[in-house]
Amino acid sequence: MKPIIDKTLKLLENAEPKLAASHCLVGFDGYVDQIIRVVDKRQKDGTATFIETIKAFGHRIQAAAGKSSKFELNVQQTKLGGNGPIMANALAHYGLPLIYMGVVGSPEIHPVFRPMEKICKLVSIGESCCTDAYEFNDGKIMLSRQEPADRINWETIEKTAGARQFFEWLDQADLVALNNWASTPHMTEIWDRIQKDFCPRFSRKTRSFFIDLADPEFRLADDIRAALGCIGRFAQWFDTTLGLNQKEALEIMEVLGEKPRGNDRDQVRYMAETIRKTIGIQGVVVHPTAYAAAASAEGSALVEGPFIERPLISTGAGDHFNAGYALAGLLGGDLEQRLQLGVASSGFYVRTAQSATLSDQRQFLKEVGQGLREKV
Repeated sequence: MKPIIDKTLKLLENAEPKLAASHCLVGFDGYVDQIIRVVDKRQKDGTATFIETIKAFGHRIQAAAGKSSKFELNVQQTKLGGNGPIMANALAHYGLPLIYMGVVGSPEIHPVFRPMEKICKLVSIGESCCTDAYEFNDGKIMLSRQEPADRINWETIEKTAGARQFFEWLDQADLVALNNWASTPHMTEIWDRIQKDFCPRFSRKTRSFFIDLADPEFRLADDIRAALGCIGRFAQWFDTTLGLNQKEALEIMEVLGEKPRGNDRDQVRYMAETIRKTIGIQGVVVHPTAYAAAASAEGSALVEGPFIERPLISTGAGDHFNAGYALAGLLGGDLEQRLQLGVASSGFYVRTAQSATLSDQRQFLKEVGQGLREKV
């Protein structure tokens, strides 16, 4: 068994009591996701084959220019979505007491989120957004309708939860994750209010803050820089980590005026180190599909993932990585253990379309360590 996997399994030994004594607050988005495959051909018996790659789908779309075309969509699953709910659901499956506060339905909780009520506390602050996730073997295209996210602001939080209650949840939390900045126009203002109104009044304890910007490409560079500056200020009160996929890391490097160096794994590791130093926070993690790298003040690390060429599902894989990474941090894990639990959490999810329990994760790590589930 690989030493890092053995070390991570030891981190998870008897983790249940420590997690049960912890508290977590996650917010604020919420999407009803439809997982869709685009039909390529229909057989005589009615069975379908699907377009396998984004490139092939792109060629079909380009060929329709100046004409017209029809695509048949096969909805394979309707599920809860959004960076916050997926990460929260994954954390709660591990046994972490959790409050999820977000746009999960109004006036009633939307049915796709109701299973979460069995494992965590849901606090709705509005109706849900919607996403059509077109899945291919080499990635996904996500088309979102997200007007409800425009209404996530400080006034909404005060009206639905109350400023005093929101403060108490933040003060009590050992882990806070407020994700999907890119699709939440007022998130920087919310972060700023937390810093000004709440952080100086927090009780003395160690707290972790995990942030996922979630594809900032369509936001203005000045807005991204303002958000990064605000994230940097959280480091006064939280052990703050910024999570990025490879594309997002490249975009952040450009906004910061930094140039990537090296190729492939060396480049990803360098980006994690550079972004962390420039923003001034405790940690940055960058997770491509096949591996992940992270940097802290003590150094950096890179861990290979249990890559699978044909995942059962890919939408939500990054959020499951974030959950595993943050959970290992909550348990006191080092960078390698955090990365290993991150890729294992994601690896289990893309193979099963399910969030792992601690028992599931231990078994999966053992199988990966023995080389049983490295490839499919």
